[in-house]
Amino acid sequence: MFGSGTLTLDRVEDANSDELVARFIKNGRLVTVPSKRSKLRPVLDHIAQEFEPGMTYPENEVNEVLLRYNDDYAALRRYLVDEGFMTREAGVYWRSGGTVDT
Repeated sequence: MFGSGTLTLDRVEDANSDELVARFIKNGRLVTVPSKRSKLRPVLDHIAQEFEPGMTYPENEVNEVLLRYNDDYAALRRYLVDEGFMTREAGVYWRSGGTVDT
């Protein structure tokens, strides 16, 4: 990993997060970006599941994954970083937040 921070994976709490995500992601595509942070975070958590904790990804690989969800992959990438689901350093990304299956 890059940087001096530690990997912390926080569970996004929402009893109805699956239903909420299903309202915004249809047929594997993000149809609308939620405007409320409380709705955006579960959607981002769902998308962050595409990336394995402990793995690093070059920006172009992150873009390819995000493009499957929405044409505006750059905005999705920014949301993931801004909300703490991914970290970026020197053009390399890694998952730094979100739900982890135990």
